[in-house]
Amino acid sequence: MRVAMIGAGYVGLVSGACFADFGHEVCCVDKDPAKIEALNRGEIPIFEPGLAELVAKNVREERLTFTTDLSSAVRNAEAVFIAVGTPSRRGDGHADLSYVYQAARDIAAAMDGYTVIVTKSTVPVGTGDEVERIICEVRPDADFAVVSNPEFLREGAAIADFKRPDRIVVGTEDERAKGVMTDLYRPLYLNQSPLLVMSRRTAELTKYAANAFLATKITFINEIADLCEQVGANVQDVARGIGLDNRIGAKFLHAGPGYGGSCFPKDTLALIKTAQDYEAPIRIVETVAAVNSQRKRAMGRKVIAACGGSVRGKTVAVLGLTFKPNTDDMRDAPSIDVITALQDAGAQVRAYDPEGMAAARAVLPDVHYARDAYDCARGADALVLVTEWDTFRALDLPRLRALLAAPVVVDLRNVYRPEEMRRHGFTYVSVGRG
Repeated sequence: MRVAMIGAGYVGLVSGACFADFGHEVCCVDKDPAKIEALNRGEIPIFEPGLAELVAKNVREERLTFTTDLSSAVRNAEAVFIAVGTPSRRGDGHADLSYVYQAARDIAAAMDGYTVIVTKSTVPVGTGDEVERIICEVRPDADFAVVSNPEFLREGAAIADFKRPDRIVVGTEDERAKGVMTDLYRPLYLNQSPLLVMSRRTAELTKYAANAFLATKITFINEIADLCEQVGANVQDVARGIGLDNRIGAKFLHAGPGYGGSCFPKDTLALIKTAQDYEAPIRIVETVAAVNSQRKRAMGRKVIAACGGSVRGKTVAVLGLTFKPNTDDMRDAPSIDVITALQDAGAQVRAYDPEGMAAARAVLPDVHYARDAYDCARGADALVLVTEWDTFRALDLPRLRALLAAPVVVDLRNVYRPEEMRRHGFTYVSVGRG
């Protein structure tokens, strides 16, 4: 099947490469000529494990191409995916749908024959209706269907998530469109991945509901962690004790500095705004967003307390900058709030991240960036572990102890065992292990 992917960002590039690997002919379109030129040279603009190899393979086998020419890509396609950004709109927090609507206008002007237009971007309820209206306005004679097909990709594991999904959500009541979507995802039948067909509005809401629920689990265990510290309990044991209950599940019950990234912050906010517009406020999600925002800054105060109540004139080493491991994504990363809080309190910050330092420099310019974890720790008055990259999970503790000016370690991801850290002479602070 011939597929056009409008938007060669994270979702578009991963989805396009995976569809091509299924055997479809995919053309990824982007308005940024520099990005397309780089992709045609084999340079991948994001860090995602396995993506560079997957793109190279399918380009080599002539199933995956890149262009700035939307018209030619759409004209030849049976399915056109909209995979453009939907950032929080400045001022009111609603999802900015201007890129989606412009893509709809461009697609309408270019499509030829029956075309299934698939919204892959995360969009509020009713966006598909507006996309349909725009296309009818631009091309009253068009033969098309608009489908919602939200993505459920985790950064750092996106290829596996696409190829072995828990479910595939398809929002359409058009039988021809259902047939096209079924053919697109037919290669996943061997994995018995369920294809859930529902109304378009239901599919749009399903994506937001999923992210809001996962954000709620993270925030819940973080608040339980705070209580554990006060009563002398261990949040990791609490998480195991409740996570083994099949009704709850163990995933997303890891206490830490709060959630960040490209999805949870903006999607919870967009859902809150949508619910308010429909006079059906979601108080739980409102609280989740507020608590998470406060928590990230509070982690900076936690570091200051571990340093005796003041970091003025001190150097603090920060390991891990991206919002999670195996990505270079700095969007709403907890490290930003932690570092800003430390700098506001008078600390000098030195940081290291295996993949995120280029992106970090744009948002954290007043940080000294180190060559590696040990260079980061050298002479520091405290070390803070913010992102649990594998390379930080087995640090040489005696070497680390010798490099630090003061043996203070604040582990915001509970990577290390308290008894082991104490045995090596560290003043060790973790999350929820009172």
